[in-house]
Amino acid sequence: MQLQENISLKPYHTFNTQVTAKLFAAFSSFEQMQELLEYTTNSLLILGGGSNILFTKNFDGLVVKNELKGIELVKEDDEFYYVKAAAGEVWHQLVLYCINNHYQGIENLSLIPGCVGASPIQNIGAYGVEVKDIFYALEAYHIKEKKIVQFSLADCAFGYRESVFKGKYKNQFVILNVTFRLNKKPTYHISYGAIEAALQKMKITTLSAKAISDAVIQIRSSKLPNPAELPNAGSFFKNPIISSVQFEELKKVHPTLNGYNEHNQSKKISAAWLIEQSGWKGYRKNDVGCHSKQALVLINYGNATGKEIVDLSKAIITDVQNKFGITLQREVNII
Repeated sequence: MQLQENISLKPYHTFNTQVTAKLFAAFSSFEQMQELLEYTTNSLLILGGGSNILFTKNFDGLVVKNELKGIELVKEDDEFYYVKAAAGEVWHQLVLYCINNHYQGIENLSLIPGCVGASPIQNIGAYGVEVKDIFYALEAYHIKEKKIVQFSLADCAFGYRESVFKGKYKNQFVILNVTFRLNKKPTYHISYGAIEAALQKMKITTLSAKAISDAVIQIRSSKLPNPAELPNAGSFFKNPIISSVQFEELKKVHPTLNGYNEHNQSKKISAAWLIEQSGWKGYRKNDVGCHSKQALVLINYGNATGKEIVDLSKAIITDVQNKFGITLQREVNII
């Protein structure tokens, strides 16, 4: 462990904008983390995979990269396996580990970039499954009180891409590990998105966690750019949730609009569809743009600044609001 000064953060976040951290260090043990946190509790940023963050300026403080590793089966009962993963583990590697060991329920979340520690903060989700559906517990370190706190499912207050760690406890904890509750008997989710079509195209007739994972990987790879090749942070915006009444009114004007049922007489609609209908899909100006295959993804084509990417997102939000009366919310954290 070593504190470094004025370090470029370009390799540490998937948007690859050129910014620096006044101080930077990584930790791979609990003791190293404690030692680092003694330096400051202000101007502190805990970084994982950097796949859901956009820097708009240099960070005038300490950036600490979480590199805690380890995956283990901690217990099982008649219905479930309980798998604990350290926060610094790569998310997709955890998914593959579970599939290889026949721990089921996580397969729809294949190929999501980032680390395990970010998964409950963001309540990551894809193809009809969210982390809250497989979450059991986590351990987190309270930075100021210097103690480990246990969080249950209820404690995390999960919502759509939301948790207590993005609201009430924002920047107060370091996630240490997460325990997931995974099925012994499979319950497959294939009705959301294009999973069924992908399975048919791949000529898969017998369902399994691996088959669904392979289908999800195929779908994501076909329409989402690899951040290592085209810097991006995945879905930049959340899918809006609107009332059923508003949905029906919009449907009259825009017959191709689709919606998914949510709680309390509401509908979740596609932000990508709204953005595409507003004319932004495939847009590019200099080194910033909107991906040609997935309108939810904003791209840094080389030397875009964080401000340029934010400005593009503002223009998209304004156009969608003017056209549909819906205000898009960013999923990416802006710093």
